Amino acid sequence: MKIVVGYDGSDAANEALNVAKKHARAFDGRIYVITSLVGGTEESAEEIIKVRSQLENAVKSIQKEGIPCEEHLLIRGMEPGEDIVQFAEDHQADEIIIGVIKKSKVQKFLLGSNAQYVILHSPCMVIAVK
Repeated sequence: MKIVVGYDGSDAANEALNVAKKHARAFDGRIYVITSLVGGTEESAEEIIKVRSQLENAVKSIQKEGIPCEEHLLIRGMEPGEDIVQFAEDHQADEIIIGVIKKSKVQKFLLGSNAQYVILHSPCMVIAVK
């Protein structure tokens, strides 16, 4: 089983990792932990280094449990929701696990909702964890 986890270092993302570990153990799965940054002038070198460190720590915690895992930092000019869906399609994922946080209607309008995009456009099953 191929499990994609969208990871941003938040508490919700850490919960998504915990669910992914359970599923990987139960279904002999491989976890792909991905972080997506839009890139261009919006991301500083410091931000990329910070995100890379968070991603590496997440992967180490998975590998300690003997679960096959890969990390991917995507900086392709896409929004995170688009990146997650495209990655899942490219790798023929069986499942996407994402952490969600509650947003106000104004926040959703201004910032969009990556979770909503993933749920509506995913090529496979999506599990949303809060």
